[in-house]
Amino acid sequence: MEIRELADAYRQMLVIRKFEETIRELYQQQKIRGSFHPCVGQEAVAVGACMALRRDDYMTCTYRGHGHAIAKGLSVRAAMAEMLGKATGCSKGKGGSMHFTDPSVGLLGANAIVAAGIPHAAGAALASQMQKSLTPSPLPLGEGGGGEGMRIALAFFGEGAVNQGVFHESLNLAVIWKLPLVLVCENNLYSEMTPSHETTSVVETYKRAASYGMNARQVDGNDVEAMYDAVSEAVANARAGSGPTYLEAQTYRLWGHMMGDPEVYRTKEEVAQAREREPIVRLGNRLKTMGFDDAALKKLETEAQEIISDALIFAQESPVPNAEEAFQDVFA
Repeated sequence: MEIRELADAYRQMLVIRKFEETIRELYQQQKIRGSFHPCVGQEAVAVGACMALRRDDYMTCTYRGHGHAIAKGLSVRAAMAEMLGKATGCSKGKGGSMHFTDPSVGLLGANAIVAAGIPHAAGAALASQMQKSLTPSPLPLGEGGGGEGMRIALAFFGEGAVNQGVFHESLNLAVIWKLPLVLVCENNLYSEMTPSHETTSVVETYKRAASYGMNARQVDGNDVEAMYDAVSEAVANARAGSGPTYLEAQTYRLWGHMMGDPEVYRTKEEVAQAREREPIVRLGNRLKTMGFDDAALKKLETEAQEIISDALIFAQESPVPNAEEAFQDVFA
């Protein structure tokens, strides 16, 4: 990646981090209710992967999907408004934290059901394959780069999804039908509050994918460049008709599974060590080796904060949905 792209990635990762920090503050102030599953520490997976996609590519994600959605192009204003239950939210204030959706940027929806986004993405990939959906020319990076050819689908999911039956059904069909599908497993070591090795016989999830005859490998999920390179290769293969790819992004969740998580399943020392190699720190250090100084990094952080502050003001000033709209959009 060029230095401009890395700077853009750094700013985008900071936007996601500050979005989550703001949401936590709003929860603590009881201005937001319900569930909130933060993605702090996992920003490089979302940003690196989505920078390799076109705007029209399909994407599904999990209930820990704020970072995925924003990285794919969801308006930060619309995301913030959705969290506050406002009519200007991406789901008109009726979806909340776990149901960010915006088809205009290819976001088919976050999902509260573990592994549910995988067959949705596979279905979208099948539709694209059947329609032979083509874009006449590549779109510029940042507005949905990623090359010319068939529209592809990408699914984000956690390592806890690999024990769901639909995971295996989807991977089997994806290989048989050579679907233009990219599967990105965010392996943060803990399936909610349970260490993965306690529930999964083969903890390297890419080995399960490989058993279906799929191109599968591990990637450093805390390295935005590694994620971008791996997904770019997978996307190119998918567009060319070479079938699906499975990427196991090794990362770490720095905050609890959800608000109120006591985190008794891991030590404070383990989390502290993870903070030393978290993605924003790593990318900041990388930019410094390329000529950025502290002032330049601070400028990117200020720009990210301005985006969040603008989104919060927009959301706070937006109207709540009308009561008579409660049952609208329930069915197509």
